[in-house]
Amino acid sequence: MNEILLALVAGIAVGIIFSLLKLPLPAPPVLSAVMGVVGIYLGGEAYKWMVQQWFS
Repeated sequence: MNEILLALVAGIAVGIIFSLLKLPLPAPPVLSAVMGVVGIYLGGEAYKWMVQQWFS
């Protein structure tokens, strides 16, 4: 839980700094970003499952 809060605080700080400097936010559109993270997580879990099923 601590990692989640630290990531949230860091993200908010970056958003504020970029907005103050009038720069575009360094993030893709919200839904595609969330789906990308979910895909990476599911791919990692699928790899662990495949290794466990086939190689152990």
